[in-house]
Amino acid sequence: MRFGAFLAPFHDPRENPTLALERDLDLIVLMDRLGLHEVWVGEHHSTGWEYISSPEIFLAVAAERTRHIRLGTGAVSLTYHHPLMVADRIVLLDHLTRGRINFGVGPGGHLSDAAMLGVPSSEIRDRMEQSLEAILHLLTSTEPLTASGPGWELHDAVLQLRPYQQPYPPLAIPSLESPFGMALAGRLGAAPISLFFGASDLAAQWAITEDAAARAGRSANRDDWRVVVPVHLAPTREQAIEEVRTGGGEWMFEYVQALTGRPAPVPGPKNQTVDQMVEAGSWVIGTPDDLVEFVEQLQERTGGFGTFLLWGHEWAGPEATRRSYDLFARHVMPALNGSRAGLTASGDMARAKATALHKERVMGVERARDRHARESSGS
Repeated sequence: MRFGAFLAPFHDPRENPTLALERDLDLIVLMDRLGLHEVWVGEHHSTGWEYISSPEIFLAVAAERTRHIRLGTGAVSLTYHHPLMVADRIVLLDHLTRGRINFGVGPGGHLSDAAMLGVPSSEIRDRMEQSLEAILHLLTSTEPLTASGPGWELHDAVLQLRPYQQPYPPLAIPSLESPFGMALAGRLGAAPISLFFGASDLAAQWAITEDAAARAGRSANRDDWRVVVPVHLAPTREQAIEEVRTGGGEWMFEYVQALTGRPAPVPGPKNQTVDQMVEAGSWVIGTPDDLVEFVEQLQERTGGFGTFLLWGHEWAGPEATRRSYDLFARHVMPALNGSRAGLTASGDMARAKATALHKERVMGVERARDRHARESSGS
């Protein structure tokens, strides 16, 4: 299993946004050092809580500060952009990072973004699909493309710079509530990213991807599937819950419900949100052992997935958030990916033989002492 994070990212709008962006970059540097496989960064233009408007620019900065971690757009809102510009930017980023880019695409995360641009919310998915069709042609073919969609035209268009990764950076499509993303991922052979928000039936989501893939003559690969879950870890469950009690409640009622229009999945009040979401099995707020158990059960319920992603937030504040990632890397990752299995097996072997080997060591020491005594006495 691989591990990573999915960052909107969310920040309290009462905080300094410049410093918040710098913390996001610092967190990605920490992820890189801790050995996380990938991070995804979103595109948003409204609400005041998420203000990375260009994941490509942000990830270009992150690439200069990291060495190993894969960097994903999570996602470029294709509805708002010209397909040629999107394709050109992602290919440039692919070269600049020497192939560390994942290409996540979506219709747009906030209806308030679409409203500012005059895009009817009922059309965002159709517009995204039209744009993506053109982008994939540009990425895979040197045949000039003439096409058009709402707000854009292409006339004999060809990308002059070809992708660094072949045939193009790995394609991914996030999905929260509509079957659209899971179905499109299956049809195109893209990696589906399921954002788990409590009521999500992940097994049913995967069935949508498998069905769409089969109808397109493809076979969906569970190893490509990413699952995103809100997590915060601390040495004790009680400490973890108290650290996110205020931030988690404010995020649910002041952001999710008040600004996106989605009803909160729990009744509240705000200071009980975390307890209610944990009890419902929607969030994992606890110890590393709690998360290991949760992921193992989730794997069993869903039939399996390839990558577990932490849903990024700062509900507990910067320092506790960084500690949570450290606990995740030190204890959860090795428990789930098998990297400590050899250490455990070696310890078991040594433990089983310890008594017998100690007796041999004592006998060896006695023989050495006897020999020394004989040699010292000249006998």
